[in-house]
Amino acid sequence: MDSRPIVFLDSGIGGIPYCAYFHARNPGETLVYVADRRNFPYGKRSRSGLAAILKRLVERIVKSADPKLVVLACNTGTVSALGELRKTFPILPFVGTVPALKPALAGTKTGKVGLLGTERTIEAPYIPELASRFGRGCEIIRRACPELVEFVELRYALSTRDEKEQIVREYIGPFREAGADALVLGCTHFLFLLEEFRRAAAPGIRIYDSVEGISRRVESLLDERDSALRAAPAAGGFAGGVNRFLITGKALPETSWQGWAGRLGFSLALLEETEKAEIR
Repeated sequence: MDSRPIVFLDSGIGGIPYCAYFHARNPGETLVYVADRRNFPYGKRSRSGLAAILKRLVERIVKSADPKLVVLACNTGTVSALGELRKTFPILPFVGTVPALKPALAGTKTGKVGLLGTERTIEAPYIPELASRFGRGCEIIRRACPELVEFVELRYALSTRDEKEQIVREYIGPFREAGADALVLGCTHFLFLLEEFRRAAAPGIRIYDSVEGISRRVESLLDERDSALRAAPAAGGFAGGVNRFLITGKALPETSWQGWAGRLGFSLALLEETEKAEIR
């Protein structure tokens, strides 16, 4: 048994749906959510530059939180740096997040699958490789939408329902016109708009995401070797430790971060000051 925390890491709030889904299924595990506020957004950075940023960040997380597993809850970070992180930290298990293209390619009837993501994600060699392996003859219609990432990160909490639905409809239209019957949300930030995407896509287009698949992958790693990485059971069930929401950067957190941490039920702190002053 292992009581150390599991870390969910993203450039901002995008990984929250993944963290929340896993937390609901595994309430006894101690979790640390890390939002790299200082380096947001990741999508426009070079592959090598982002890999360097993430290696430095994970090194700091290892020293401050001593995680037993890290979930890279960011498609861009995964396609840019997962391999480098595994080489740099060979003992630490990593779970990456990649677009749910495999089930979308298996489910399409028209042979046309849409993919929304950051520039870095949709340009990754991983995309055509998947298409050739699991969707021979299928077409992947790719669209980079960094402005949608920024909408979720900076404006989602303050936007109205109409604003959310309007911005989603603008993205659905071109895919429908192209004949796509499947659309993959290839950025974790887009999960905040999942219901809006589903409503706008109906009928005729099915929305795919990777939330459940990532959670099951983490659970499978925890259950290996007779559940060696699972948190130790306590009397009356599982009792995890203090769940924390950490953000990078030295400036005090904006009010919105309190809200996001509160929704998870986590305590909020600056990564740089986790041993000094926890913000409640």
